[in-house]
Amino acid sequence: MGIKGFVEGGIASIVAGSTTHPLDLIKVRMQLQGESPAPAAALRPALAFQSAAGTHTISIPSPPPPPRVGPIAVGARIVQQEGVAALFSGVSATVLRQTLYSTTRMGLYDILKQKWSDPRSGNMPLPQKITAGLIAGAIGAAVGNPADVAMVRMQADGRLPVAQRRNYKSVVDAIQRMVRDEGVTSLWRGSSLTVNRAMLVTASQLASYDQFKEMILEKGVMKDGLGTHVTASFAAGFVAAVASNPVDVIKTRVMNMKVQPGEAPPYNGALDCALKTVRAEGPMALYKGFIPTVSRQGPFTVVLFVTLEQE
Repeated sequence: MGIKGFVEGGIASIVAGSTTHPLDLIKVRMQLQGESPAPAAALRPALAFQSAAGTHTISIPSPPPPPRVGPIAVGARIVQQEGVAALFSGVSATVLRQTLYSTTRMGLYDILKQKWSDPRSGNMPLPQKITAGLIAGAIGAAVGNPADVAMVRMQADGRLPVAQRRNYKSVVDAIQRMVRDEGVTSLWRGSSLTVNRAMLVTASQLASYDQFKEMILEKGVMKDGLGTHVTASFAAGFVAAVASNPVDVIKTRVMNMKVQPGEAPPYNGALDCALKTVRAEGPMALYKGFIPTVSRQGPFTVVLFVTLEQE
């Protein structure tokens, strides 16, 4: 059962991740909207000079922040400026990420579920479902972090000026260049955030799916079949999106930041990124990209569990 859980979970996750990749790309672009550029030699907000009439001060207003646009506008702009194929930028990294991360988390969750379920009813109490999800998500995220970093960078590349783009050819090229240019440790940049997000997603997604499915069957709302699987999985996807979005925003920004040799990084870790984001953009900035997150997480979870249940 353990090997079967790994294989089935991996296949279902790869199918789900590949089909919902454009929504994930739009989510990443929205999460980076409004991000403050790296500090440079900025103009002072006011200039003072002496004249015969006395001291005069000229205020130089700060430039207004760029307008925020919604997911449909972001997707349309990507297609217009970069072409339809750009919606699948980084899909090779998505496949590798799902192969490493989701195969591990789904397989481990299945093993723990088999061990901790009640032998008579076959059900597992909700606290144990959450615990199993936290454990499986943490291990899976640690394994899949290099592919996650590559995926975020490849998805975000098109928003940069041409001269600043990384232009990774594939996930293999991305990983090789990160190791060569930034060191092996760059592959685990933001790993604490990846682990935290994965724990939240796995615990909320897998545990809530099992819980919703059991509730539907116990109350006799629907029979065990496609309708039950779709309903339970969409509800689970919404729960996972709400729980993970703030961590996902910070993770995206930390993974995507450029660290120039000899210069201080834009963020000194997750907490610094969170504080700078909230100060500059307000608390709701942590829910940037929520609509595409839900739009992706819902179908992703539906495809994931329907594929898994039908195998």
